Amino acid sequence: MLIGAVTTLVVIVAVFLAYNANNGLPFVPTYTIDVNVKNAAALVVGNEVRVGGTRVGTISAIDPERTPDGEYYARLRLKLETTIEPLPKDSTFQIRPRSALGLKYLQITTGSSEEGFPDGATVPIANATPDPVEIDQVLNMFDSKTRQASQVNLNEFGSALAGRGADLNTAIDEFNPLLANLVPVMANLSDPGTRLARLVQSLARSAAIVAPAAATQAALFANLNRTFGALAGVTDDIQASIEGGPSALDAAIEDFPRQRRFLANSEGLFRELRPGVRALRTAAPDLAAAFEDGTRSMRRSVALSRRLEPTFRALVTFAEDPSTSLGIQDLQTTSDILRPTIAHLTPAQTVCNYLSLFFRNVSGMLSEGDKLGTWQRFMVIIPPDGPNNEGGPASAPAAGPGRDNFLHSNPYPNTASPGQPRECEAGNEDYLPRQVVIGNPPGKQSVETDKTERSLGR
Repeated sequence: MLIGAVTTLVVIVAVFLAYNANNGLPFVPTYTIDVNVKNAAALVVGNEVRVGGTRVGTISAIDPERTPDGEYYARLRLKLETTIEPLPKDSTFQIRPRSALGLKYLQITTGSSEEGFPDGATVPIANATPDPVEIDQVLNMFDSKTRQASQVNLNEFGSALAGRGADLNTAIDEFNPLLANLVPVMANLSDPGTRLARLVQSLARSAAIVAPAAATQAALFANLNRTFGALAGVTDDIQASIEGGPSALDAAIEDFPRQRRFLANSEGLFRELRPGVRALRTAAPDLAAAFEDGTRSMRRSVALSRRLEPTFRALVTFAEDPSTSLGIQDLQTTSDILRPTIAHLTPAQTVCNYLSLFFRNVSGMLSEGDKLGTWQRFMVIIPPDGPNNEGGPASAPAAGPGRDNFLHSNPYPNTASPGQPRECEAGNEDYLPRQVVIGNPPGKQSVETDKTERSLGR
């Protein structure tokens, strides 16, 4: 019984230890830290943590977290061996595949910082670099277009090399002197003084800059093909141009320095014309039609110019007359005097349309008659009862006692003139019962003239 009990206890302890092996053995000290990563990338609790390919711990917990701006990330709880405590603060963490079946582990690349993460510390997301690359991302590189392009490349390369074995052999044989001469060239390129690495980095940046314009460049080469095809028929003319090029260049070397000032002025002119030319884009169809009509008009303008010759001579004589200048000065003075008045009266017509309405209503008032003339239409309005009413002299503004015996007078109504509200007050005022209103009534009236038409027609 004692041996059986001991055996049963040993089995239970072994099962317990096996069950908790992924979470660490009991009573064994661990070094615990939290690592923030952008994406847990299919990690599960119990995955290994490795340093230099050696297992140093496990992932004991994976929790989703959220930043203040609403983005989500994962927090990994690591239980590590105390032999690596503390990890340098410049250590990096990367999720890597353990097999093609999707098993993952967390790789730690230790840094060289003298400061380390204490037990229980949290590693920021910045240390989770570089970003993991999944196997499906690699496979997705070979999409439908890429596979079709690979098939086309293999077919074209096969067609290009078919039947050219002898030429390939000759080329390979000629490579021997090329390779012999290539050794000193490579030695020069590998010298630090050549800064080859800097050149390659610059070329990489240049390629990244022009990458968005790849489709435009492809279209450029297609257009160049059509252009050179068109030039194939004028090769003799191109050759003659090239032969005459040296003499033209000599003349340019001699003349261009003299044209620098003119070119600089032209450059300034075109720079100032850019806004106007940009604005002409939308007006191009109208301008084209105008030029077509203008061409026909210019042909007839010759005869008009001949007829205008006496007119312009008379204008010259008029302009040279001393009294003309005095008259223009008087007109300018008159304009300066009338400008405030016109500015004040203009809205009465342009906004309120009072002048047109006045003549229209006058025409309506005199619209009836016979062959002897027209009659004036009018209506007798009886003034309200009460003292100081509008039917006779008054000693004070009418103010009752009846409902309608209240004076309403506005000798200078608002017409949206400078300094006035934007309203057409005359004819739009509402009658305010039991109130004396002298001047502008309270509130803002309408700028429409429909009510004014009815008011002036009464």
